[in-house]
Amino acid sequence: MSRYAAARIYALPESLDDLVGPTSGTVTLPRHIDWGPHYEYDLADEADLLLMYERVIREAQTAADLRAYVNVDLLRQRWTALFLPAPARAAWQARFPELAPAVAAA
Repeated sequence: MSRYAAARIYALPESLDDLVGPTSGTVTLPRHIDWGPHYEYDLADEADLLLMYERVIREAQTAADLRAYVNVDLLRQRWTALFLPAPARAAWQARFPELAPAVAAA
């Protein structure tokens, strides 16, 4: 793990229910979240959806960023499939134990 990932403070919502982001269509992320060449995501494309959620969770600066781009239902369905830095996953699962794989599988 990189020192950056270990030291980074990840934005978290107060509640998963705050996450009311889009569930369909194409989403263009702002440059403060995604500065790469691919910053438009088709939510009907599973690879695009996963990549967008990974970037938003890693790079969101505020809970408002998360609210705008992450949807609680889509997040719950795909949580275990997301490739996230261990500290980010741990922070989310500490605040929201229902995301932990053992709980999600039950």
